[in-house]
Amino acid sequence: MAQKATIFKAELAVADMDRNHFETHSVTLARHPSETDERMMVRLLAFALHASDALAFGRGLSSEDEADLMQRDLTGAIQLWIDVGLPDEKSLRKASGRAGHVIVYAYGGRAVELWWTKNRVTLERLPNFSAFGVPLEASQALARLAARTMQLQCTVQDGHLWFSNATETVAVTLAALHERPV
Repeated sequence: MAQKATIFKAELAVADMDRNHFETHSVTLARHPSETDERMMVRLLAFALHASDALAFGRGLSSEDEADLMQRDLTGAIQLWIDVGLPDEKSLRKASGRAGHVIVYAYGGRAVELWWTKNRVTLERLPNFSAFGVPLEASQALARLAARTMQLQCTVQDGHLWFSNATETVAVTLAALHERPV
């Protein structure tokens, strides 16, 4: 019998000075049995960076042809496609044709460098593609914040992020691998 996803709930207070977005979001995350806390928390980080009422989590690891996060406009067209991890270059090219903007938040330490070196030439040609590296120390520290019920705050200012719960704060500075304006 297949294992079911584990449900995590988060109250995420976002104070994004860069976008003038100040709101608390009630977020439900379904963590696939093969997903780690680290990956789930990087998904939550991506949500915080692009938080809006229209942004929604995809089916994740159980669906290869769907984004980790997606934002659609009122017509149903995909405005924003967000993947975390080290996605396949072919799937990113396909997503680029379907969405207004495609963003990857890559994590995994040295594996990020290897992934970017291998795929850089192809991905930089995409007109609507951006990629950011999440430092290994930051993604592992975010994983330590994971709990079935979370009260989190995320502050974004001048490109720097601070994720915190009642006892710990994690500073995250993303490395821009390739950036196109949204």
